Amino acid sequence: MTRFSTGKKIALLIDPDKTSENHLTKVISASESVKIDVFLIGSSILLRNSVAWVVQFIKKRSSIPVYLFPGSVMQICDNADGILLLSLLSGRNPELLIGQHVLAAPSLKAARFDIVPTGYLLIDGGIRSSVEYMSNTQPIPADKIDIAVCTALAAEQLGMKSVYLEAGSGAKNPVSASLIAAIRKNVSIPIWVGGGIKTPESALSACNAGADIIVVGTIFEQNIELITPIADAIHQLNK
Repeated sequence: MTRFSTGKKIALLIDPDKTSENHLTKVISASESVKIDVFLIGSSILLRNSVAWVVQFIKKRSSIPVYLFPGSVMQICDNADGILLLSLLSGRNPELLIGQHVLAAPSLKAARFDIVPTGYLLIDGGIRSSVEYMSNTQPIPADKIDIAVCTALAAEQLGMKSVYLEAGSGAKNPVSASLIAAIRKNVSIPIWVGGGIKTPESALSACNAGADIIVVGTIFEQNIELITPIADAIHQLNK
């Protein structure tokens, strides 16, 4: 976990269904130039069996670590550097709490890569997200900070190595600084924050509140050039 436990970092989430060789080539070039810290590969739904291909394409052209961010056991491959093994603690769907994990366990053992058990918390971002719909669970209301804190605390007590706060792809509202700060006061494990982060200001707000890794995705699908100011803002905090 040393890779994610020191300094502020930025992760770029790539949806295998929304990319191509040409797009990936541009993303890799831009990511290398601004020192993206980690690629996350995954989707709420997978229309093409392309996770392994995307991982391989990136690893042949970049030294940036590639971690799986799977929506299901079908999105697991053995050529990545690691996986965020997500347990959807904000919901009560047993398949996403433990069911998919049991199915994936033999493949993960054989893969022999870095496994990061992660408490996954959906936070209401002002829209009904793909994750909410596909997981058949409700997000934690943005103003129910006590529930979010207790859920993150439970993740740490269960032995999970990080917690991921997810407002949803394309969220209107990112996870609030007050919610992030409250969780930071109660857990010592790394905090990932994603969904609705579209500007350097919103990234800095999350980092200053206690986020360790900022995850961006949708905004870069729309405009790759926005990688630079957001990544620069985050990395400036480490100087």
